[in-house]
Amino acid sequence: MSKVQFKGGAMLNPVPVVLVTSKNSQGNINVFTVAWAGTACTKPPMLTIAVRPQRLSYDYIKDTMEFVVNLPSEALTKKVDFCGVKSGKTVDKIKEMGFTLSPSSVIDCPIIEDCPISLECKVKSITPLGTHHLFLAEIVQVHVDENLIDKNGKIHFENGNLIHYCHGEYYPMIKHSIGKFGFSVKKHKKS
Repeated sequence: MSKVQFKGGAMLNPVPVVLVTSKNSQGNINVFTVAWAGTACTKPPMLTIAVRPQRLSYDYIKDTMEFVVNLPSEALTKKVDFCGVKSGKTVDKIKEMGFTLSPSSVIDCPIIEDCPISLECKVKSITPLGTHHLFLAEIVQVHVDENLIDKNGKIHFENGNLIHYCHGEYYPMIKHSIGKFGFSVKKHKKS
């Protein structure tokens, strides 16, 4: 394999693409698309989202220090894109896209019922980085479509038809596994 040097940039791809709902202290609700989201810690469960300060949701989240990360399915791709290119300052994206909202269990910010998985989050810190600020948040409650959980209580994310983002394009999550954590060192049973 031959590699060439490429201009510097945020080249960690693919990444999950999520719909983030936020609500300010006046009760206004917004949704926007975030492609820069990631797991930060297992115990306590934490994640990060990177947000430009110019975004309306930046102000909402900073105001209440909470938000919901909603994992959209492939069927919502066009709505996900719309929520990433349109501003809540000029259009009510929730109404325009016809999202169904439900109250969260722990925080005062709604989840999007149309998404198979929703994570209620409380902000722990905000770190200015440059073009984006990094919100580190604890996941305080998780909502999962019951159809994604098997009889043993395992979540099958692959059945949620989730999407990810790769350098400007959306892709569906593959349905089959190419390995399981620890498979490379697992001892095989002798026959």
